[in-house]
Amino acid sequence: MAIKQKDKKENFKRLAEYRTNEVLKKLKVLSNCANRGAYNYTEEEINKIFSEIERKVKEAKTKFYFPKDKKFKL
Repeated sequence: MAIKQKDKKENFKRLAEYRTNEVLKKLKVLSNCANRGAYNYTEEEINKIFSEIERKVKEAKTKFYFPKDKKFKL
C-alpha cells in the first residue's frame, strides 16, 4: 500500500507541475496581446477575458477542496 500512495504522490507532482507550467506559458502568450502597437482592444474586453480566467481558476480550485464524487452516507 505504501508504494501505491508514493506512486500517486509522484504522479500528482509530475502532472501538476507540468500542467501548471503549461497554464503559465499560455498566460504569457495571452499577455502578448497587451501590445497596443499591434492590437486594439477595450477595457471591457480585457475585463471579460480576465473574469472568465478568474472564474475557471476558482472552479478548478474548488475541485481540490470539495470533490464532486462524494457519496451520501448516513
